[in-house]
Amino acid sequence: MPATSALDGHTVSRATREDVADIVALLRDDDIGAGREGTDLAHYLAAFAAVDADPQQYLAIVRDAGGAAVGTLQLTFVPGLTRGGTLRMLVEGVRVGSAARGSGLGAALMEWAHEQARARGASLVQLTSDKRRPEAHRFYERLGYVASHEGFKLEL
Repeated sequence: MPATSALDGHTVSRATREDVADIVALLRDDDIGAGREGTDLAHYLAAFAAVDADPQQYLAIVRDAGGAAVGTLQLTFVPGLTRGGTLRMLVEGVRVGSAARGSGLGAALMEWAHEQARARGASLVQLTSDKRRPEAHRFYERLGYVASHEGFKLEL
């Protein structure tokens, strides 16, 4: 994947350790994230080190022309035997900052992600979205995603 890409006047690049605080701020920038995400960066920095060391992971940060962080997402490439041995890409942690929502940036970012999937040879993109995010569900449906499966999680 390219180190940096242009996206509608923004740049998308692989996140670095220095971007972690901005990414956490984006994760906290909604009702669900504000209650779920913490402020102590130590855990996030440790998680970032593991993500950054894994070649199947790509944590992206989107910055506007002034350098402000306005979006993020994480891509995970998952090889598997199902569907004839298809490579799938999992999209997680999609956030567009509240000031940039409704601008088309989210759709452009997701199309950028789809391009990354195609470039790596993935034939399926999947994601989960919290059931408390009906606006996000409508957004993904507008992009062509289909709610074809029921997701489950188990907190350990």
